[in-house]
Amino acid sequence: MQVILLEKVVNLGNLGDVVRVRDGYARNYLIPQKIARRATDAALKEFEARRAELEKHQAEKLAAAQAVGEKLSGYVLTISQKAGVDGRLFGSVTNMDVAAALQAAGFTDVHKAQVRMPDGAIKAVGEFPLQVALHADVVADITINVQGEMA
Repeated sequence: MQVILLEKVVNLGNLGDVVRVRDGYARNYLIPQKIARRATDAALKEFEARRAELEKHQAEKLAAAQAVGEKLSGYVLTISQKAGVDGRLFGSVTNMDVAAALQAAGFTDVHKAQVRMPDGAIKAVGEFPLQVALHADVVADITINVQGEMA
């Protein structure tokens, strides 16, 4: 299926690009999230008419993400979890836990899908580097400090 991208998508294209993607990816993700539209002649004409408005909206989103990224970059987040004597956690710290802790710390724009955990869920006490992808062009590096509570 060919779609017109309404915003920048990592590893796919920029605003206004007409790209070919799998039908399911377009129907189940891109179109419902309003990231893309089907590339018909009418949709192409409408897109060209709205292009300036969409570019302005995209620039505003990028500026907002950069502002949050500046505050978030280098941030150290402390999370307490129950742990055993050897430093292993009972359970783990997931991207949902990190996003909830960041929202509690005042970063309300961060969602669990934006938290990138390169080694998967954290299962031990210590400091771990993570990334938060606020926008396709804005990635902030943070540090998670997992502290153990005795059960």
